[in-house]
Amino acid sequence: MTMAYYTLGNSGLRVTRLALGTMTFGTEWGWGADKETARALVDAYVEAGGNFFDTADAYTGGTSETWLGEFIAERGLRDKAVISTKFSMNLEQGNPNAGGNGRKNIIRAVEGSLKRLGTDYIDLYILHAWDRLTSPEEVMRTLDDLVRAGKIRHVGLSDVPAWYASRAQSVAEQRGYEPVSALQLEYSLAERNIEHEFVPFGTRYGAGIMVWSPLASGLLSGKYRSDTISKAGGRLETMRGSTNPGFQKFTDRNWAIVAELETVAGELGRGMAQVALNWAATRPGVASVIIGATRLDQLKDNLGALDFEIPKELLARLDAVSQPVTPFPYSFFGPEIQGGLTGGQAVGDKPAGYFPDLLMEGAFAGVS
Repeated sequence: MTMAYYTLGNSGLRVTRLALGTMTFGTEWGWGADKETARALVDAYVEAGGNFFDTADAYTGGTSETWLGEFIAERGLRDKAVISTKFSMNLEQGNPNAGGNGRKNIIRAVEGSLKRLGTDYIDLYILHAWDRLTSPEEVMRTLDDLVRAGKIRHVGLSDVPAWYASRAQSVAEQRGYEPVSALQLEYSLAERNIEHEFVPFGTRYGAGIMVWSPLASGLLSGKYRSDTISKAGGRLETMRGSTNPGFQKFTDRNWAIVAELETVAGELGRGMAQVALNWAATRPGVASVIIGATRLDQLKDNLGALDFEIPKELLARLDAVSQPVTPFPYSFFGPEIQGGLTGGQAVGDKPAGYFPDLLMEGAFAGVS
């Protein structure tokens, strides 16, 4: 695993480019890792230099948070570990205030997560999904209150409309609230729609993208082929009848992507999963990619995803086969229309090198 730490969005929080996702911790959902396997996954990730852990209060009914908290405590890692968890999902039938993004539920949820994680604070607290009801003003005020109370350090949004994220960031800026430092969103060769709005928003307004499902729920791992679906098993086959759109991956377009990915991976001498993860991690706006596993060998393979570069010609092939549809109004923002705004001249924002990259390297000198 290539170990470099980068700040998350415009915050000062340093995280590794590969985060360990813990949705697989627990077998309550019919797939996942048992406790000893989950502990081994955390050990391997930490030994490789990783510091960024992602979970949620709803994952495996709370088991994920509980186990993660135990494993971090066992290794004495709390000061080194960056813990991200989420709220929004309702696990209490008949109680509408036990879910959603209102102030009542956020405060209820954070107390539960703190208890399960066995910690006094959460490094990054993320709204899990838009509830279509609660205003950004209420959400951002509540999250800022939790920052001021010392219960959370930074704020993020997941699975919200771009206009909602933009409004939330504007509210934070105008009112002096803790800003949005992270956008946790699905992104992969099979799902590139965040490029229309979220990547430009995140890069301009200080929210680093945390990628979830970079392997499209396992579709891009090398496990699945169009003629052997039923033999592969795994999450996608288990969840095939689910109404969750995140698991609806068996399409003609996606099989074409899988085929090209297999070819490119073969030319690179790398596994399909490593190539797919590398592609996602090196895209504009991406701060960290969440990797999850149910087996130790899967995780160790994924941890090598940043140990190589994909040549430009191979990247171009992956980009071409996975190119998303450009619907209105985004079709107006390409060169076909924009040339009519520039008089046919080349016009840019800033020349290359205007914002030089900052990367500090050197041995630790210590204090004597």
